[in-house]
Amino acid sequence: MQRLAMITALMALVTSSAWAQEPVIGNWKTQVGTTAAIAQCAQGYCITMKTGNNAGKRIGAFQGSNGNFTGTIVEPDSNKTFTGVLTLTGDTVRMRGCTMKVICVSLIWTRL
Repeated sequence: MQRLAMITALMALVTSSAWAQEPVIGNWKTQVGTTAAIAQCAQGYCITMKTGNNAGKRIGAFQGSNGNFTGTIVEPDSNKTFTGVLTLTGDTVRMRGCTMKVICVSLIWTRL
């Protein structure tokens, strides 16, 4: 009986760790004051605009874990695609991306 309880507790721990939500998932306030959502998708994690002129537009896809991600983000007004990194620290997402390795941008979003 004790062995069964130990196995059950171990399985619960493994299952909860495997299904724990990545902290980057959620709603974020962009630098210009609009809202973007980061959610799990087939590419890893996708960014979709929730408010503003580009509401509903998917603007990025990233892969990674533990606060460190790589992928692409599209500037919604110009449709320029930037390749780079996304890092999560507490309630702040920092993105840095470049296009043609010449033009680079940095963004800082805060959790809503």
